[in-house]
Amino acid sequence: MKIAISAAEPGLGAQIDPRFGRCQYFVVIDLETMEFESVENASAIASGGAGTSAAQMIAEKGVEAVITGNCGPNAFQVLAAAGINVLTGLTGTVKEAIQKYKDGSLNVTVQPNVPDHFGSGGGRGGGLGGGRGMRWR
Repeated sequence: MKIAISAAEPGLGAQIDPRFGRCQYFVVIDLETMEFESVENASAIASGGAGTSAAQMIAEKGVEAVITGNCGPNAFQVLAAAGINVLTGLTGTVKEAIQKYKDGSLNVTVQPNVPDHFGSGGGRGGGLGGGRGMRWR
């Protein structure tokens, strides 16, 4: 059985990246052999659709579960349609998450745990002047 974990860098010692679609890497692990590969997430810098394209890429890897901090509705829908269980709310290292998964101490998420575009960081200031800056005299 293979699982994928969103990670800030490659390897089992990496910290879990709280963003699914915009994480830097996915660590894909075969739980029977403990062989793994770190896959750079090309969707991390996408202007839009990062969660959807990351979910499609992960589905093509043949994983049965994804462990991450947060998963938005578009990515969740793609993963669920592919029959992939999603486990959210995790922090710590990839290795710690693997152990928790093996111990059965994690629960499958039944719905997205953040709104659309949560991890994009593309928000604009909505203060006075519509984000253009105002000159006060």
